[in-house]
Amino acid sequence: MAESVVLDPVDLHLLRLLQNDARTTYRDLAAQVGVAPSTCLDRVARLRRAGVILGHRLELDPAKLGRGLQALLLVQVRPHRRELVGPFVERIRALPESRTVFHLTGPDDYLVHVAVADMPDLQRLVLDEFTSRREVARVETRLIFQQWDCGPLLPPAAPPATP
Repeated sequence: MAESVVLDPVDLHLLRLLQNDARTTYRDLAAQVGVAPSTCLDRVARLRRAGVILGHRLELDPAKLGRGLQALLLVQVRPHRRELVGPFVERIRALPESRTVFHLTGPDDYLVHVAVADMPDLQRLVLDEFTSRREVARVETRLIFQQWDCGPLLPPAAPPATP
């Protein structure tokens, strides 16, 4: 498990601002946080080196790209052995429809978030790319009606000090 990084209030404020708009300039970040631009640049660089900031991503609207139907696929792989699941995961990650792949505990081994054009495209994907694989024992499909993003990811709050 990755080791957590100690973050002070300035780091947390920077992370909140950058998660809300990663294009914010260092000058604007510094002004909002109350530090010099050079200090802001140094802190963000330190957060990158520490692996807290993993990258910058452009968010796209799947519907505007012709992928208006999204679904979650619960996949059971049998036998669940490394020599089978490694190639399975790499193949699924390479599919243009795949958005995210989660390795799970419980009766299902993987949860795959996909974005497709329509119902026939989803059926094609499930039949041709999932159930046709010999290691896939079962696939359950859940359509996504609506999705909401949540607030910035921050470390858990410190427990209150005991007197």
